[in-house]
Parts: sequence; C-alpha cells; structure tokens
Amino acid sequence: MTTRDLTAGMAAAVQAGTVYPALLYEGEFDNGSGGSAFVRLWSGIGTLTWNSLSWTGAGNMLGISDIRESTSLRANAFEVWLSGQSAALVAAAMTAFRKNRSGKLWLALFNAGDFTTPIVDPYLLKRGRTDTIPIDDAGTTSRITVRHEDRLAALGIPRERRYTTADQALRAPGDKGFEYVEMLQDAQFILP
Repeated sequence: MTTRDLTAGMAAAVQAGTVYPALLYEGEFDNGSGGSAFVRLWSGIGTLTWNSLSWTGAGNMLGISDIRESTSLRANAFEVWLSGQSAALVAAAMTAFRKNRSGKLWLALFNAGDFTTPIVDPYLLKRGRTDTIPIDDAGTTSRITVRHEDRLAALGIPRERRYTTADQALRAPGDKGFEYVEMLQDAQFILP
C-alpha cells in the first residue's frame, strides 16, 4: 500500500496520531439454493457495523497471508483463514464453497478505546476470486483457508472457442451463422 492509494481521510487519521488497525474480510459463498451468501468477519471481538452491514468478530482466529504487489504484470493471490473451528463449520465451508466467487479484504483504523466505529471508511487492501479452500483438520481443531486469486490470473486461462455450429449454439442458441463452416473444411474449390 502506498500513500498515493490512501484516501484523504485515511491519510489524515494516520498522521493525527496513534490508531489501532483491524482487518475486515468479506467472502461470497453458496447459500444452498443456488444464490449467494456473504460471510463478513473482522479481526476484533464482537459485532462491528460498517457500511450498513454487520461484521462478526473472529479475534485472533482470523489470519491473512502476505499481501503482495508487484510492478510486473502477474497475479498475486492472498489467503484468509480461520483456525480452531468445529467440524460443523468445516462441513459447512466445504458445501458452501464455489470457485470464482468474490473475496475482499479491508484495513480499518480505530481510535483507542472505541472499536465500534472506524475512524474513516476502511481501505480496500485486496480483492480477488475464490480459487481453493484447503482444510487442515487436526482432530480437535482445524484451519479453513480460502485462497483468492487476483483477476490477472484469468489471463493465463486459455479461451477455448471453435468456429462450429455447436460452439456457437452455446453462446447464442438458434444462431445459424456457423451452419456451413464445418463443410468448408473438406470442400474443394476449382478455380478457373
């Protein structure tokens, strides 16, 4: 994070004196009926209300990987994890996880003694799409890790498209634009 990225309010809060940082995480999961459900956690204790949403405090059970940025054009992933979780939550995480759902991570600043309201709007540190959800189960405790890929990761995925009627029907049913293309492969043309 560079100072050029900070909002004026965030920069003023940092320069004003001692502030207490916290992390906010929002992850999109499946709600069981094909729709989306959002999990909102923060690194404090208790419930935090920000942006008209409730964020559940996970305390020191919430962790994040290093947030990397680079000057080269490459995707940088980040991970968010919960440790010490029950078997029921592990099972729920495994059934609710879907690939390519959104995940966001914010940095919030608080004044001493007031952890109910951030000083200014939190700064968006990173956003990505869910990739994997490795789970480490040690019997009595477990760790649920959600890995998020940067949107640049999509550049490495080949786009497989064919100039065929079947492939075109996947994109636009009823379109007859490629109806005769397959016959052209074996066609012989006699030029005068």
